[in-house]
Formats: sequence, structure tokens, C-alpha cells
Amino acid sequence: MNRVYILLGANIGDPWQQLAAARLEIEERIGSIELQSSIYESEAWGVTDQPVFLNQVLAVSTAYSAMECLDIALDIERDLGRVRLKKWGSRVIDIDLLYFNEEIINTERLKIPHPYIQERNFTLVPLVEISPQYLHPVLKKINKTLLLESKDTLTVKKHIHEHL
Repeated sequence: MNRVYILLGANIGDPWQQLAAARLEIEERIGSIELQSSIYESEAWGVTDQPVFLNQVLAVSTAYSAMECLDIALDIERDLGRVRLKKWGSRVIDIDLLYFNEEIINTERLKIPHPYIQERNFTLVPLVEISPQYLHPVLKKINKTLLLESKDTLTVKKHIHEHL
């Protein structure tokens, strides 16, 4: 079995419901969720004039390859209503593959590890919650160290909500 780390994000519509729907679809179509972080609220990164995001990281056990996981994730995004209009823009749901086993993949369609992990606290904070000692296969640093060294100044806070 393979282990894929997946980042979920949403900031329009009902982000709580969309994250829940994405988790269900991932369990049904990609594999078993072995670990899941708390849900975090963060300011938008990249394009900042948009609503705050809710983010969560999952560790999923899957029989699929990284490329197959990417294709399924894109199908799930589409099925949940994602329309790609603007890079880093508002979205109903975003599903990013962060890590896949200890593999390094660098193709036009897929880059593993995700190229922005070390620059985004909204990714690092939930990653550190569920897998602080995981070693980034390119940077050769554990997630906890990447967070400590991050230059991202955007606020990321654990979110408590009645839906959970």
C-alpha cells in the first residue's frame, strides 16, 4: 500500500460541508484515511483579496499510483463543483497531493513533494499535527523543522466548529 498526504482547502460556499464531502469521496475513491488533522482557518495565500480558507491534511492509504491519485482528486474536485478560473483564487474545493510515500516526482502534471509545502503555514501546521517527523525527500528536513523555518507570516488557527 502507498501513503499519500493530501491537503484539502475551501473558502466559498459552505467550506465545512465541502471538506466533509471531499473526505467521503477520498475514502470511497482513493483509499482509507489513516490520519486527519484538525481543520484550520487561514488567510488566503497568493491572491489575498478573498475569504479565509479552511484547510485540513489527510494521510491516506491507497493502492493507486501518484498519477492515478491525481486524476481521481481532479475528478473529485470537478464532481464537487470546482471550476478553475484563476490561480490561487477562491474555490469550492481544492485537493492537493503533498507527499506520496518518499517519492520524488517531477512531471508537467504532477510535482511530488508539492513545490510549495515549505512556504505555506496553512499546509505545514496541519501536516505537523499529524506527521511532524515525516522527512521531506528533497529538502531532507522534517515537517516540524520546515514549519519552524517557514517565512510565511499568515495566521493559521485551529478552528472549532459545531459540525465536527
